[in-house]
Amino acid sequence: MSTTRQAVLLWTDDDGHCNGVLCERPEVAAVGADASEVMAQLKEYLLYLLREEPWDYPDDPMREPRLVKLAVEVRPEYQDKGRRHPVANPARFVVPCVVGEYTGGRRACIAPTFGLWFSFDEESQLPELARHYVAEFLRGSTPARLARFLPPANCELRTLVVTERPPREGKAKRVWPALQAVADPVGEGVAQRTNMRAFERDAEIAELTRRAAKERASVLLVGEPGCGKSTLLFSAAREIERTRARESEAGRTRLFWQTTASRLIAGMQYLGQWEERLEQVIAELADFDGVLCVENLLELVRVGGIGPGDSVGAFLVPYLQHRELRLIAEATPAELDACRRLLPALVDSMQTLPLQTMDGPAAERALARLAHNTGQNLQVTCAGDVPARAVRLFRRFAPYEALPGKAAVMLQRLIQDAATRTKNVTPDDVVSEFTRRTGLPDFLLRDEVTLDRHNLQQRLEARVIGQPRACAAAAGLVTTFKAGLNDPERPVGVLLFAGPTGVGKTELARALADELFGHGTQTRRLIRLDMSEFADVYSAHRLVGTGGDEPGELVQSVREQPFCLVLLDEIEKASPAVLDVLLGMFDEGRLTDRFGRVTNFRSAVIVMTTNLGATQEELMGFGKPREPDYVAAAQRHFRPEFFNRMDAVVTFAPLEHATILRIAEKELTALAGREGLLRAGGRLQWTPAVVELLARAGFDRSLGARPLQRALEQLVVAPLARLLAQEPALAARTIVLDAGPDSGLRVAARDG
Repeated sequence: MSTTRQAVLLWTDDDGHCNGVLCERPEVAAVGADASEVMAQLKEYLLYLLREEPWDYPDDPMREPRLVKLAVEVRPEYQDKGRRHPVANPARFVVPCVVGEYTGGRRACIAPTFGLWFSFDEESQLPELARHYVAEFLRGSTPARLARFLPPANCELRTLVVTERPPREGKAKRVWPALQAVADPVGEGVAQRTNMRAFERDAEIAELTRRAAKERASVLLVGEPGCGKSTLLFSAAREIERTRARESEAGRTRLFWQTTASRLIAGMQYLGQWEERLEQVIAELADFDGVLCVENLLELVRVGGIGPGDSVGAFLVPYLQHRELRLIAEATPAELDACRRLLPALVDSMQTLPLQTMDGPAAERALARLAHNTGQNLQVTCAGDVPARAVRLFRRFAPYEALPGKAAVMLQRLIQDAATRTKNVTPDDVVSEFTRRTGLPDFLLRDEVTLDRHNLQQRLEARVIGQPRACAAAAGLVTTFKAGLNDPERPVGVLLFAGPTGVGKTELARALADELFGHGTQTRRLIRLDMSEFADVYSAHRLVGTGGDEPGELVQSVREQPFCLVLLDEIEKASPAVLDVLLGMFDEGRLTDRFGRVTNFRSAVIVMTTNLGATQEELMGFGKPREPDYVAAAQRHFRPEFFNRMDAVVTFAPLEHATILRIAEKELTALAGREGLLRAGGRLQWTPAVVELLARAGFDRSLGARPLQRALEQLVVAPLARLLAQEPALAARTIVLDAGPDSGLRVAARDG
């Protein structure tokens, strides 16, 4: 199979028809309604030459042709009885010329509209030689004859790709080994299960069909994630292939093949391997006029080499520019901006088709049609208000998600699950599925369910003992979220927990994460980062993403679970570069890497902890120390633009003796529920003296309650473990913990 490229000059005449001539054969011309029709006629003629008269085929076409317009003046004249009568004023022509090189470095210029060809050595000689040859060609011409050579107003140079196909043998099924190894027909296999009809997108389907089928252009679909780019491509491809199948038997070949950049180069280890594979894929696509569809344009720029200049996208640019390859790709607006910055030639070689996000009513209509069609196929009934409930939940709690997107995916899953169970989908099913995905509690998702703030605060205080003020602030955040008064363009909340170490800052963050996001199937809703590990100047790259392709720790975690609480411990130890990154995240609720990939934090709660100000206690007379001013300490440490983007500074009070006793009681209660005791069948009891012992041994004013866990392990767990090792069967027996006068712990097992 051999491929040649022939230069074609196109222009539109006064009647609106498109004209074209082969630059190598100016006597070969075609006229049609548009450029695609003219190119098809010329290609058919060249294929005829290859098949019937190969000796007459232009097998040494001009390389890298370019269009140059040269000004030439010609004086028309009349002839009468052998005498010439020149016209007073010369005629000025702008002659379209095609300039390029042939094998061996020979440089030439072709004026297709005049049928002229001449060679030249230096570029500077070109204008003078063109004037000479054109003037000689038109010498002695009357004004009427010159009018026939008036230059067209709009000329365009295109490249016609002609592939010599091997003769077919019988009616055996044709195969394309390189293409089938890296791509699948659009609408088959996995694509058939994941794509659906693009409802409410009739105008966009018609436009993509026109560009892909009639204009035969490469198209870039641009829209936010979830707006329906893949679905639109699937619908347009199905429409084009059905039309072609009706027109001819040969049209049953699948035209649209979907792949990814990573799949195109998969398994290629050595230099030049994937380039050779892509050349074979392009040749096989040209064999049946196929279209390559890529799910992510940006991935073409990221893979294949060490930079955009030697990526897969850069390799495809000349094929796209010469129309040897037709490509349909997808990109978000941010990815499009990144591609324009990294490899502008790739974007310039494609037509852009923007796809807007659906508004609420359009999304509801699309989901209703989806529910009707899918429900009919699976014999499932969807209640009439199911689409409205799905749209409302996504617009309220995930406004950054483009509709219909994930709402359509969720509805499809509900219908498929109902097909094996109830045969019915209700709004309650939508709420339950949304809870499973996000972890949000029922009282947030349902307007008819009220929030008892007092009860919520009590639940938080039961977990974080001795901090009623901090628990009230956390409950206030949940109340604001329930009321829908949080800013949808920012995270749900940005809080700074300030106070001494060991007073419950981290525990309150855990409790808040459980209250907000702990109601689904995924339990890992708290993402905790120790900011002392991000203190150097390169930490920002490690947090967000390296200079390569891999996302950073924070970005990767939030992409996997956007509904979460992000806990940034000891924020004051972070590098200023890290704080600059967080500044944008607090302000816009999103982070964008250099490849244009966006990570949303608008469904997350950001909690930072700090000990700033905890050691700045001042004595006032003979009374108790005054409580530190944590807010002032934070204002002194952080820049104003960073501090002002916090929603609140939540202060924690130092622990008192009564609080330590309650915490010790809570830890003993938790110990009684550990697996070892439950498996042995014993019951655990303790006296107030044990609680007092733990409170004295496990409290340090500078460390708060942190030593309490260590004291529990040493004073209680170790003796208890020895008893269980000696008496593993403790069914119906009670283990009593007591503290004697010597402050030692006594462990005894008794019946009853």
